[in-house]
Amino acid sequence: MTPIRLYDRFVDLLALAAGLTLVWLMVAVVASVVMRNVGLQPFAWLFVSTEYGLLYLTMLGAPWLVRVRGHVHIELLTAALPIVLRGPLSRLVAVLCVATCAVLAWKGADLAWTNWARRDFDVRAYFYPKWLLSVVLPLSFGLMAVEFARFVFGRDLLHSGEAGIHE
Repeated sequence: MTPIRLYDRFVDLLALAAGLTLVWLMVAVVASVVMRNVGLQPFAWLFVSTEYGLLYLTMLGAPWLVRVRGHVHIELLTAALPIVLRGPLSRLVAVLCVATCAVLAWKGADLAWTNWARRDFDVRAYFYPKWLLSVVLPLSFGLMAVEFARFVFGRDLLHSGEAGIHE
């Protein structure tokens, strides 16, 4: 398997993990609501795990969403541009996205390292190392930078130039 295919499978695996996290969120929320409706106090870890799950779901699925252009963006401007300008503008936007993601990955790595070095814990329902929360930031933003870079240097553009919903 080539390094690019291996990388693609890794991003797919992260998207699968995000999907499984979404299933867990559904189960945890339903269980919590049912427990409350029958007069029981939901487990504290159930609530905390949904908070953590929202972060993991968002960050683990984001690189795959960039790859498949599943993130929210507006094509109004690119649809109005002549085709000659559409490509350069789309690549410029992708460059700005790479730069933004690279900065966020760097700051996320700094945060994760600080959490690790200080041995910070989230101490609500249970002791959870904060670096396990923050480590997903440099991973995800780094992978998103790579995915946006594929739109900068690859043959595909980030923007299709088609305004409206096309699903």
